[in-house]
Amino acid sequence: MNYLSWHKPAYQQLAQRAGRLPHALLLKGAAGIGKRAFASALAQGLLCEKPVLPLMACGACEACHWFDTGNHPDFRMLQPEAAEAAADDADVTDKAADKKKKRDISVAQVRALAAFINISAHRNGAKVVLIQPAEAMNVNAANALLKSLEEPPPETYFVLVSDRPHMLPATIRSRCEQLALNPPTAQEAAAWLAESGAAQPELALAQAGGAPLLAAELDNDAYWDGRKQFLDGLSSRGFDPLALAEKFATHPIPQLINWLQRWTYDLASLCFQQRLRYNPDFKEALTMSAKNANGLEILRFHRELVRFQRIVNHPLNARLLIEDLMLRYGRAVRG
Repeated sequence: MNYLSWHKPAYQQLAQRAGRLPHALLLKGAAGIGKRAFASALAQGLLCEKPVLPLMACGACEACHWFDTGNHPDFRMLQPEAAEAAADDADVTDKAADKKKKRDISVAQVRALAAFINISAHRNGAKVVLIQPAEAMNVNAANALLKSLEEPPPETYFVLVSDRPHMLPATIRSRCEQLALNPPTAQEAAAWLAESGAAQPELALAQAGGAPLLAAELDNDAYWDGRKQFLDGLSSRGFDPLALAEKFATHPIPQLINWLQRWTYDLASLCFQQRLRYNPDFKEALTMSAKNANGLEILRFHRELVRFQRIVNHPLNARLLIEDLMLRYGRAVRG
């Protein structure tokens, strides 16, 4: 995998330091801008046996073939167990502890690196550990990683990827060199989406907050149809919170909350700054709603939605949660 075009300057700066790279590198930046592609390109560049340029993998040597098929003996990737065992999810029984565990990178996963780190490289070159997202490490896992970061064997590299580096322990951050990756410009992102075949690149980018990879995931009819019906309901003059909750009772709650967060953000922004960010196609409806809304109440409700993110993946009763959100929104709009 290659890095995305807007990260070429950052990658070239690292390539100029080939042979003098830090043993632990923390790649940070907004979600959906290509950090994982950057990390993968760096890992392959470190492992390639015939690089065409410093840290630029040839894609043709045996090491590159192993890396592309996920079988390189000198590479390990740590990610939440849910991603590693996605194929087995259908067979997992309804155990809350198991589900919580799968959202973390566990201490067992980190401890399993010990044998890998302390043996010689199979190909007499570098060894690379990629951890993504790094903030998924629980406290015990992060503590277990510290010793390896403090005293890594020669030619062993740790690449950590994080959307939310502030959630990492300070002890982890202090042992890594940090590299902030920037998002593309609006023009770069729109061009990339258009080349990828996106039907509504500008609107998808607005919905994704300018993150092109997140925008690409939205490019499907089911997303746009569901969003339109939901926002039409929110902006209806005869807004009925319980009727709208009933209509979307079986809809994925994380998506509903994301739509509601973006809608209330735009409402509050129109009330105070006369501009919107996420829903340009609903500008007229938002403007009408903002005229009658209490900006402070909308802003308070928007902040409350952040709290709901903590339970969004495991609500006690999905239907009651949706009804509660719709009623709260109705009260906020009416002030």
